[in-house]
Amino acid sequence: MSASENFFPIPRTVRSASRALIIQHDKLLAIKMKRPREDEIFYILPGGGQRHGETLVQSLLRECREELGLEPIVETVAYVREYIGRNHSFASRHRHFHQLEVVFNCRLQESAHIDENLSGDRNQIGVEWLPLKELAQMNFYPRKILEFVRENSLTVDPLYLGDIN
Repeated sequence: MSASENFFPIPRTVRSASRALIIQHDKLLAIKMKRPREDEIFYILPGGGQRHGETLVQSLLRECREELGLEPIVETVAYVREYIGRNHSFASRHRHFHQLEVVFNCRLQESAHIDENLSGDRNQIGVEWLPLKELAQMNFYPRKILEFVRENSLTVDPLYLGDIN
């Protein structure tokens, strides 16, 4: 433990989050992000942190309203993952970050319209439909789920993937 951690302890908590896995017409709906002070573009699933008093589904619907401008239809759990920042490539920035994510299979109503220019989240610069066939070449997180992409679907087995990025 460093001297600064002795004087200014950082609370060690686990953040819970929910994310939406939406696949339509062989494409995955993703949030386009840009790292601050860098030119790196990367993609993540829509969703985010759960607030006190919200269920995971309520938090997912709120986050999707903010990031996509709509609420998806939430179906089954797709998979569960943890992200312990100190164990991954962003350890210098995420050293004290630990998140448990429940990812839900979701779908959109037929009349749904996504505003692809929305920037509802910090560092979000847009929304994109990513072709499943090209996902392995894209800077998409978590990388581990690329192993589970199949023709027009993503089926994860086992349900709990552990600490992945």
